[in-house]
Amino acid sequence: MNIYKLLRLPLFRLEPERAHSYVLASLEWLGEQPELRDAIAGFFRYEDLRLEQELFGLKLKFRNPVGLAAGFDKDARAVKGLAALGFGFLEVGSVSARPSEGNLRPRIFRLEKDEAIINRMGIPSEGADRVAARLAKLEGHPLPLGINLNFTTGAGVGREEVIQDYLCSFQRLYSYADYFAINLSCPNLPEVEFDPTKPEDLKALLQSLIEERKRLGRGPKPLLIKLSPDLSETELDQVLGVAQRYIDGFIAVNTTTSREGLRSPLAGEEGGLSGRPLRARATEVVAEVYKKTEGRFPIIG
Repeated sequence: MNIYKLLRLPLFRLEPERAHSYVLASLEWLGEQPELRDAIAGFFRYEDLRLEQELFGLKLKFRNPVGLAAGFDKDARAVKGLAALGFGFLEVGSVSARPSEGNLRPRIFRLEKDEAIINRMGIPSEGADRVAARLAKLEGHPLPLGINLNFTTGAGVGREEVIQDYLCSFQRLYSYADYFAINLSCPNLPEVEFDPTKPEDLKALLQSLIEERKRLGRGPKPLLIKLSPDLSETELDQVLGVAQRYIDGFIAVNTTTSREGLRSPLAGEEGGLSGRPLRARATEVVAEVYKKTEGRFPIIG
């Protein structure tokens, strides 16, 4: 039975964000139904020792390499339900320090001919306090949980303001993450004076996070950065040159602003593109990062 084909038709009849909200609410409900959740977990579970990996030198075990990227469950509402679907790890967020509603709707566009999505969500978030309170209610989590961080839209445009916003979320959520992903590459945010492609800005942010990680002193949580597919080779070299001194891994890639080769009528909408058209570039960036860092870092692709 192909679950995707079964669900695709009714969900694709709904407006994209409404479909997303419906599925998320259903998974949140599933998380509170232990017997049904266990039955579904048994259906989706696939165990093979050849797929297991322990990463970051911390015996953080990924039972398979297929994870759920940040963006689906932005506020950690459905962690228990999602954990029943067979993933090897989950990533929630992006989470900002303070609540933010994001951009006005419509802000998700389905490009069926291209098997792609354009979103201009603008990082809606319930805020770090609300997400921390929700995660505190979980009795642990059965697979690695990453928390993706971004800064609060409208919090301020200066470099120090952006860094302090990241630090606030990092501090508040530190107890609940198995790793952190620092989102440096969302195309749906307002312009600020902080530019992660500038070595001095990226160094200031990563240094601050590493110092705070030492201060918290509850076991070093791995720190990853999420890369843009739209970086030039020079920009990628600059980011990698700084990041290698501080971080534990990379996520490649975020959405793209490119529209090359698209056929769908909605291809001209503003926002970040994800899906099949991004696959070749994403694979290319994974290969470039691996080569340039000589294979010394885990890469989530």
